[in-house]
Amino acid sequence: MAESDPVTVVVPVGEKRGCPEDEKDDAPSKKPKFESDPPQQDEMDEPEGDASDGEEDGDTFANMMKHGLTELDVGILKYVSDHEGFSGVLKERYSDFVVHEINKNGKIVHLDDLSVPAEAEPKECDLLTEEQKKQLGELQLFKNKEGNVSIEVLDDSKEKRTLVHKAIKNQFPGLETKTEEREGRKFIVAYHAAGKKALAAPRKHFWPKNRGSFCHFVLYKENKDTMDAINVLSKFLRLRPNMFSYMGTKDKRAITVQEIAVLKITAERLAHLNKCLMNLKLGNFCYKNHPLKLGELQGNHFTVVIRNITGTDEQVDQAMKSLKQTGFINYYGMQRFGTTAVPTHHVGRAILKNDWNEVMDLILKPRPGAEKEFLVRCREEWAKTQDPEAALKKLPNKRCVEGQLLRGLSMYGKKNIVTAFGLIPRNNRLMYIHSYQSRVWNTMVSRRIEAFGLKAVKGDLVLKGTTAHVLSAEEAENQSIHNIVMPLPGFDVIYPTHHIGEGYRELLTADGLDIDNMRHKVKDYSLAGAYRRIIIRPADVSWSAPLTHLGFIQTQR
Repeated sequence: MAESDPVTVVVPVGEKRGCPEDEKDDAPSKKPKFESDPPQQDEMDEPEGDASDGEEDGDTFANMMKHGLTELDVGILKYVSDHEGFSGVLKERYSDFVVHEINKNGKIVHLDDLSVPAEAEPKECDLLTEEQKKQLGELQLFKNKEGNVSIEVLDDSKEKRTLVHKAIKNQFPGLETKTEEREGRKFIVAYHAAGKKALAAPRKHFWPKNRGSFCHFVLYKENKDTMDAINVLSKFLRLRPNMFSYMGTKDKRAITVQEIAVLKITAERLAHLNKCLMNLKLGNFCYKNHPLKLGELQGNHFTVVIRNITGTDEQVDQAMKSLKQTGFINYYGMQRFGTTAVPTHHVGRAILKNDWNEVMDLILKPRPGAEKEFLVRCREEWAKTQDPEAALKKLPNKRCVEGQLLRGLSMYGKKNIVTAFGLIPRNNRLMYIHSYQSRVWNTMVSRRIEAFGLKAVKGDLVLKGTTAHVLSAEEAENQSIHNIVMPLPGFDVIYPTHHIGEGYRELLTADGLDIDNMRHKVKDYSLAGAYRRIIIRPADVSWSAPLTHLGFIQTQR
């Protein structure tokens, strides 16, 4: 997680209270203009499905977590202080956790502008009548029983037909068009693209040279994780998910706001999706010459509601003062490791070991715990037949990780798992190995806190610029624990020179990995490593506990 994640915590008085535990989510101190219209509180009590992908959530979250990981499983073992503390229920409702990304310029990301940039406004908007737009809109939303809309072209010129084709595709993403001749008259017929055609590469349209190749936009989403949201967008735009890029994934059980970039898709096409998406909203469009990269964000800003509080106001006050004055151990949060019985860091470890049969098995095998019924059927089919095409038929949404891997296996065969796995979007694939790095980091930080507490010692690491420096005993005397970093394992980092550094080697050896050879046969999976502060002290911390049912805690990391 980045080092300046702000947090707002809403604590119902008389219920359990606690601090946000995840490092990748964030929240706003005040609602942006277009973020002020989420469902009312009673509408948010139960997660809602998305009409565009047909999935339902219901109360499966708690059931899934019964078979998921505990903090102990991922190395989260220590507390930053020894006060009594308090406890509470986090994310009882998805609206209890609100996240706003902090971009690489340090700006908290808000969705507050739904307009299309002036240079991208359409010139072809007058080509379609209001009645035709209504018919096309109904077709786009699958409300047209005919399955197509025919528009007669009275001005029979190729230039006019081209403009109409373009107008329909730009204004009604997801529709395809063709020209038909009937009794000497020409019609443009709009219809839904289907099957493999929906996954085809986007058509090449004219793209001005002075316009950036990537359309950046802000994505507001409710109760849907980042990849699910991108899969929905790719479905409507007929793109592969890897055409999108982002700086970090955000929780599913939350309301989140983040930046996304997509290659050579106009702001107009994206803006039109707002008509037909549920629990998703797009805006703040602009064009740039670069995509987004994982980890580029400076942090996240959180608003958190914690319910069923146990503990007195005095205990809450004590905990908040500790948060403000000392901070917290900068653990990677539970969302990094998945919510089902197969942790993502197990998949990451198998990738790093080059054990591709294990990778395939971990992703596709049946697992305990509540899952979508179609995923259960898919896994059962795979376990019974090992037939990727038969298992794929059990999935209504082929864009999930399981569907993408199965599609790759059906295309390239089970003897070419590396290539098949490559059909999963790159960011998703990298999240597996980042998860493994995160589990190692959490574990080693817990050992370091256990051994030395909250003081700098000889052999610790600090950053001088981007370079890690090993502290001498004399230097350690003058260093704050807030400057101490620990490495994520990789080929381009150094390790502490005290016994915790040797612990890295022992842990990786136990996992079947060589700490001196973190380069992989597949370049994408070579780990350079990185450094991360072990203690983060938030800035601008404030909280209150009025004699009402709500209190507020605002934190800025």
